[in-house]
Amino acid sequence: MNDTQITRISGRGIPLPGDDIDTDRIIPARFMKCVTFDGLGQYAFHDARFEADGTEKRHPLNDPAYKNAEILIAGKNFGCGSSREHAPQALMRYGIRAVIGESFAEIFAGNCTVLGIPVVRAARGDVEALRKRVETDPVTEIRIDLASMRVDAGGLTFDIDMPDSARKSLTGGLWDTTTLLLAHAEQTRAMIGRLPYLRRFN
Repeated sequence: MNDTQITRISGRGIPLPGDDIDTDRIIPARFMKCVTFDGLGQYAFHDARFEADGTEKRHPLNDPAYKNAEILIAGKNFGCGSSREHAPQALMRYGIRAVIGESFAEIFAGNCTVLGIPVVRAARGDVEALRKRVETDPVTEIRIDLASMRVDAGGLTFDIDMPDSARKSLTGGLWDTTTLLLAHAEQTRAMIGRLPYLRRFN
């Protein structure tokens, strides 16, 4: 297995209730005025987490019980709305390594995949059972296996699903396009040389 292959993810969970959580809630538009994505993690779910004066609201990401948890437990149609790639960037830089939910907006899921963040679907009952398990016992370790397409969390097990193209990209280490290009630099330069509109960059 190379360093970019992602077949198993494990960690504690953050239960995030609610359906149709859009990308503007994940990262409000006013925080997208940046040259790089560095620092976006601190603004993840900002308006849901803080009052205008900076006072913390009651929110799972503010709960000490879920501090440093890495797997987000979402609902239905998570990541809907605009296709801003800042949303998965903010989640990744906050520390989220995977998302389990009932369903996801297609573009959001694709943007997560190219960052190496698996977003896996599960039946609503299984998502609810996992959320309750984590709320009851926040130290529960969640294990996501992309080979068997199963989740195990303290004895609670269930099937998961994701597009086959995303699964192959993650498990095959093909999601990290920068690493792939660097690993095949000679072939990349040769291809650039064959493309008239790129020759001047070669």
